[in-house]
Amino acid sequence: MRERWNHNIHYHPVVLSAVPASARTALDVGCGEGMLARALRARVPAVTGIDLDRPSVELARQSGDDISYLVADVLEHEFPSSFDFISSVATLHHMDARAALTRFRSLLRPGGTMVIVGCARSEARDLPYELAGLVADRVHRRVKGYWNHPSPTCWPPPETYSSMRRLATDLLPGVEYRRHVLWRYSLTWRKPR
Repeated sequence: MRERWNHNIHYHPVVLSAVPASARTALDVGCGEGMLARALRARVPAVTGIDLDRPSVELARQSGDDISYLVADVLEHEFPSSFDFISSVATLHHMDARAALTRFRSLLRPGGTMVIVGCARSEARDLPYELAGLVADRVHRRVKGYWNHPSPTCWPPPETYSSMRRLATDLLPGVEYRRHVLWRYSLTWRKPR
């Protein structure tokens, strides 16, 4: 395998393309072993990664970068300041989604941007996405291989795609919700000034 690939890494470009040039601080929630946090650091001067899984954070710290990695609960940790950019990939379904989105919203500076790539549970209406996902998954795995990350998993997600969309629309007015083929959705939101 030339580069690591899995469904979560596949959507890192969705996150990275939304980083404003003006961002000075970023928070990566559920940073795991730090792959996305390191990519964010190439664009943002000060990056904090937070995760509850100590072994994953220890792996992240071995990279020797200048990212601040925390083993802590994002819902309870006292941060010294808010952030210009917040990202989270495949982490929201490990938490109460309403509490997490409310917390992320409070940690974001006015004018800041938040991008979440999440997992949700499928319903019958999602069958076309499921079938497209199966085909896309087989093609990607054949071409790129598949990297199994060391972080804990949580399955099935408590929220469906439709309930996640309703919740995000309720809590983040003006949020852009997108459904993706490889069993993910994304939320992109800019906090009003």
